[in-house]
Amino acid sequence: EIIERTSQSYSIIISSLPYQVNKSRLIEKIADMVNDDTLEGIKDIRDESTSDIRIVIELKRNAYPQKVLNSLYKHSRLEKKFHFNMVALVDGVPQTLSLKGILEEYIAHRIEVVRRRSEHELGKAKDREHILLGLQKALDHIDRIITLIRESKDKEAAHAELKDEFDFSDDQATAILRMRLQRLAGMQRQEIEDELEEVQATIAELEELLSSEENIMEQVKEEIQEVAEEHGDTRRTRVKKQKVDDIDVEDLIADEDSVLVFTKDGYVKRTDPKSYKRQKRGGVGVVDIDTKDDDYVTTVLSTSTHSDLLFFTNQGRVFKSKMYEMPESGRSTRGKSIVNFLELESDESVTSILPVEKDTDTENLTLAMTTKYGRTKRVDATEFDSVRSSGLIAISLEDDDRLVSARFARDDDEMMIVTDAGRAIRFAAEEVRTMGRTAKGVRGVKLDEDDNVVSSLIINEDNHNGSVFVVTESGFGKRTDLYAYSTQGRGGKGVKTADLSEQTGELVDAVLLTEDDDEAVAMSRKAQVIRID
Repeated sequence: EIIERTSQSYSIIISSLPYQVNKSRLIEKIADMVNDDTLEGIKDIRDESTSDIRIVIELKRNAYPQKVLNSLYKHSRLEKKFHFNMVALVDGVPQTLSLKGILEEYIAHRIEVVRRRSEHELGKAKDREHILLGLQKALDHIDRIITLIRESKDKEAAHAELKDEFDFSDDQATAILRMRLQRLAGMQRQEIEDELEEVQATIAELEELLSSEENIMEQVKEEIQEVAEEHGDTRRTRVKKQKVDDIDVEDLIADEDSVLVFTKDGYVKRTDPKSYKRQKRGGVGVVDIDTKDDDYVTTVLSTSTHSDLLFFTNQGRVFKSKMYEMPESGRSTRGKSIVNFLELESDESVTSILPVEKDTDTENLTLAMTTKYGRTKRVDATEFDSVRSSGLIAISLEDDDRLVSARFARDDDEMMIVTDAGRAIRFAAEEVRTMGRTAKGVRGVKLDEDDNVVSSLIINEDNHNGSVFVVTESGFGKRTDLYAYSTQGRGGKGVKTADLSEQTGELVDAVLLTEDDDEAVAMSRKAQVIRID
């Protein structure tokens, strides 16, 4: 796991090691590679293990944490492939089997074990039934049998007399003679009948089991489940980016709504939306995420766990991940640093997160991006269908300009850019032509000195009757109907959207609310969250 120690300073925590990897030798090997300059960016390594493994690798300031971790996987035994041959006797002949093959042979072995065990137990039960039937018959003639045994000159004569007179088998006659005379005389019929009934029930059960292959397979299944319940434990490995013909990892994840919370310092978590309770306007709210003193929430979005997430950074790059790959945590927890999931550089941060639902219509869909200094561009959304783990360039930036916002837009949509000075400009999206990923874009809004863009909005047929909701530094908020903003050409200064003062502070964000939106969630820098009508 990658954790943040201070600003632009990270540590890598190793909490588990592969099979047959020695901890001390691993640490020594990593230290040698650092000294040989095979591994770069590592400042210190120490062993903090107690009963559990904990190796802490401190990185140099401005080191690229994901890149260092990848180098550790590549050059050390932190990641290890373990090969082995699965050999089993198949019909008495040793064979090397595949995973499927060895499972099939194991099931065939269990079927044979269950069959042979059941046949053995059935034979024993039938033998016992035979003896009990003999004892039951003996009770019906107990006086004559006692007299016969007493009058016989020896055991062999008594054995023969019992067989001849009562038609007992050898085993039945032997069982009667082996019993002491006083016990035979005092035997209770009910005890024998109860045991006989129990044995006959066992015989019927075993005969039913052996009557069909389906019954035997069901018995094998039950026994394997019993073993799993008694000796099984939780899965210790994670299936990641493995392509399987019949099943996908996503098929194992519940498709349900989830809320993503993201902070300025790059901590991310996924939360159940039911954990937020509706409150009145102006309330204090509840704490949702345990941020550090100088950290605060920047993004809250709700989407399906199966959605793709596009992460746009201030340096104009884009990364892609799945919603379910984000760490799930309850309220009042910080989550994990995004550098555990994206290969960000030390001075790179995420500015926009866009969810892409599975059923999203990508025809004529573009991504509209706006920078801090008012430049904007549109790129065909299909350009981001495949995003490599190291990210893609979404927009080329000049000087100290930064990407502020990325939104989905179509040709017949409109764009609105909002500045921290409380101004907004609305223009047709078609005025921004579709460009390549590496293009710098065109001017979207004309800014006064020291003004910056804080948000960009997309107006379409679904929200054109909605309103613009703006929030200021000091927690003031207002809604203005969209029809109050006239459409003009891009590149102008726009119109006033909020009357700002020292009391309100600068405008910090703007979102579009539609007629269908019945709730809003607002968060402060200290992570106080309120959910209101």
